[in-house]
Amino acid sequence: MTESIVAPIHSPFIEYLGIRTVSAIHGEAHVVLPLDPHHLNVWNIAHGGVIMTMLDIAMGGAARSLATDGCGPVTIEMKTNFMQPGSGELRGVGRVLHKSTTMAYCEAEIFDLQNRMVAKALGTFKYVRAVTVGRATRQASALTAGDAPPTSDSAKS
Repeated sequence: MTESIVAPIHSPFIEYLGIRTVSAIHGEAHVVLPLDPHHLNVWNIAHGGVIMTMLDIAMGGAARSLATDGCGPVTIEMKTNFMQPGSGELRGVGRVLHKSTTMAYCEAEIFDLQNRMVAKALGTFKYVRAVTVGRATRQASALTAGDAPPTSDSAKS
Protein backbone atom coordinates (compact mmCIF):
# COMPACT_ATOMS: atom_id res chain seq x y z
CA MET A 1 0.00 0.00 0.00
CA THR A 2 1.35 3.42 -0.92
CA GLU A 3 1.63 5.74 2.06
CA SER A 4 -0.31 8.99 1.86
CA ILE A 5 -0.29 11.22 4.91
CA VAL A 6 -1.58 14.79 4.82
CA ALA A 7 0.22 16.02 7.94
CA PRO A 8 2.76 13.64 9.47
CA ILE A 9 3.31 14.33 13.16
CA HIS A 10 6.01 13.43 15.63
CA SER A 11 4.72 11.79 18.82
CA PRO A 12 7.23 10.00 21.08
CA PHE A 13 4.44 7.95 22.71
CA ILE A 14 3.03 6.72 19.39
CA GLU A 15 6.53 5.98 18.11
CA TYR A 16 7.29 4.04 21.32
CA LEU A 17 4.18 1.90 20.86
CA GLY A 18 5.02 1.33 17.20
CA ILE A 19 1.67 2.45 15.79
CA ARG A 20 2.15 3.41 12.15
CA THR A 21 -0.19 5.67 10.21
CA VAL A 22 -0.46 4.15 6.73
CA SER A 23 -2.65 6.92 5.30
CA ALA A 24 -4.56 9.97 6.45
CA ILE A 25 -6.37 11.88 3.75
CA HIS A 26 -9.84 13.24 2.93
CA GLY A 27 -11.29 12.52 6.37
CA GLU A 28 -10.10 8.92 6.65
CA ALA A 29 -7.02 7.42 8.31
CA HIS A 30 -5.57 3.90 8.42
CA VAL A 31 -3.25 2.68 11.19
CA VAL A 32 -1.43 -0.59 11.84
CA LEU A 33 0.31 -2.19 14.83
CA PRO A 34 2.06 -5.57 14.89
CA LEU A 35 1.63 -6.58 18.54
CA ASP A 36 4.76 -7.26 20.59
CA PRO A 37 4.94 -8.70 24.14
CA HIS A 38 4.94 -5.20 25.72
CA HIS A 39 1.50 -4.51 24.12
CA LEU A 40 -0.14 -7.44 25.90
CA ASN A 41 -2.04 -7.72 29.16
CA VAL A 42 -1.94 -10.54 31.74
CA TRP A 43 -4.10 -12.76 29.47
CA ASN A 44 -1.57 -12.41 26.64
CA ILE A 45 -3.91 -10.37 24.42
CA ALA A 46 -3.76 -6.73 23.34
CA HIS A 47 -4.05 -4.38 26.32
CA GLY A 48 -7.20 -2.24 26.19
CA GLY A 49 -5.13 0.93 26.52
CA VAL A 50 -3.15 0.01 23.40
CA ILE A 51 -6.37 -0.60 21.46
CA MET A 52 -7.88 2.68 22.70
CA THR A 53 -4.71 4.51 21.66
CA MET A 54 -4.97 3.01 18.16
CA LEU A 55 -8.61 4.14 17.96
CA ASP A 56 -7.65 7.64 19.13
CA ILE A 57 -4.82 7.88 16.58
CA ALA A 58 -7.07 6.67 13.75
CA MET A 59 -9.79 9.20 14.57
CA GLY A 60 -7.29 11.99 15.22
CA GLY A 61 -5.54 11.27 11.92
CA ALA A 62 -8.85 11.43 10.06
CA ALA A 63 -9.69 14.74 11.75
CA ARG A 64 -6.17 16.10 11.12
CA SER A 65 -6.52 15.32 7.41
CA LEU A 66 -9.32 17.92 7.22
CA ALA A 67 -7.70 20.54 9.49
CA THR A 68 -7.00 24.05 8.29
CA ASP A 69 -3.45 25.42 8.34
CA GLY A 70 -2.05 25.92 11.80
CA CYS A 71 -4.73 23.84 13.53
CA GLY A 72 -4.74 20.31 14.84
CA PRO A 73 -7.29 18.11 16.60
CA VAL A 74 -7.24 17.23 20.30
CA THR A 75 -9.47 14.57 21.80
CA ILE A 76 -12.16 15.96 24.08
CA GLU A 77 -14.37 12.86 24.37
CA MET A 78 -14.12 9.19 23.37
CA LYS A 79 -16.38 6.19 23.89
CA THR A 80 -15.05 2.69 23.20
CA ASN A 81 -16.68 -0.71 22.85
CA PHE A 82 -14.51 -3.83 22.95
CA MET A 83 -15.90 -6.67 20.82
CA GLN A 84 -13.31 -9.42 21.27
CA PRO A 85 -9.63 -9.96 22.16
CA GLY A 86 -7.01 -8.59 19.82
CA SER A 87 -3.90 -10.53 18.86
CA GLY A 88 -1.31 -10.68 16.08
CA GLU A 89 -1.36 -7.57 13.91
CA LEU A 90 -4.10 -5.00 14.42
CA ARG A 91 -5.35 -2.63 11.73
CA GLY A 92 -7.60 0.35 12.21
CA VAL A 93 -9.58 2.82 10.19
CA GLY A 94 -10.86 6.18 11.40
CA ARG A 95 -13.39 8.41 9.66
CA VAL A 96 -14.75 11.89 10.16
CA LEU A 97 -18.54 11.67 10.34
CA HIS A 98 -19.15 15.41 10.74
CA LYS A 99 -16.87 18.47 10.79
CA SER A 100 -17.55 22.06 11.77
CA THR A 101 -15.06 24.93 11.90
CA THR A 102 -14.03 24.02 15.47
CA MET A 103 -14.97 20.35 15.98
CA ALA A 104 -14.89 16.95 14.31
CA TYR A 105 -17.07 13.98 15.25
CA CYS A 106 -15.34 10.71 14.31
CA GLU A 107 -15.54 6.93 14.45
CA ALA A 108 -12.87 4.25 14.30
CA GLU A 109 -12.69 0.48 14.22
CA ILE A 110 -9.86 -1.95 14.93
CA PHE A 111 -9.67 -5.33 13.17
CA ASP A 112 -7.43 -8.38 13.49
CA LEU A 113 -5.85 -10.16 10.52
CA GLN A 114 -8.96 -12.36 10.15
CA ASN A 115 -10.95 -9.12 9.65
CA ARG A 116 -12.82 -9.60 12.96
CA MET A 117 -13.77 -6.35 14.67
CA VAL A 118 -11.82 -6.00 17.92
CA ALA A 119 -13.12 -2.59 19.01
CA LYS A 120 -15.10 0.44 17.88
CA ALA A 121 -15.01 4.02 19.14
CA LEU A 122 -16.75 7.33 18.64
CA GLY A 123 -14.91 10.52 19.49
CA THR A 124 -15.18 14.29 19.47
CA PHE A 125 -12.14 16.36 18.56
CA LYS A 126 -11.59 20.09 18.95
CA TYR A 127 -9.41 21.94 16.47
CA VAL A 128 -6.83 24.08 18.26
CA ARG A 129 -4.02 26.29 17.02
CA ALA A 130 -0.51 24.85 17.35
CA VAL A 131 0.62 27.89 19.37
CA THR A 132 -1.92 27.10 22.11
CA VAL A 133 -0.78 23.49 22.34
CA GLY A 134 2.88 24.56 22.19
CA ARG A 135 2.56 26.83 25.22
CA ALA A 136 1.06 24.07 27.33
CA THR A 137 3.71 21.63 26.11
CA ARG A 138 6.58 23.98 27.00
CA GLN A 139 5.19 24.53 30.50
CA ALA A 140 4.71 20.78 31.00
CA SER A 141 8.30 20.16 29.83
CA ALA A 142 9.62 22.68 32.35
CA LEU A 143 7.71 20.94 35.13
CA THR A 144 9.05 17.54 34.10
CA ALA A 145 12.56 18.93 34.17
CA GLY A 146 12.04 19.94 37.81
CA ASP A 147 11.56 23.66 37.25
CA ALA A 148 8.85 25.33 39.26
CA PRO A 149 5.98 26.79 37.27
CA PRO A 150 5.97 30.58 37.03
CA THR A 151 4.08 32.27 39.84
CA SER A 152 2.80 35.81 40.15
CA ASP A 153 5.68 36.55 42.60
CA SER A 154 8.37 35.26 40.23
CA ALA A 155 6.93 37.34 37.39
CA LYS A 156 7.59 40.50 39.44
CA SER A 157 11.32 39.87 39.84
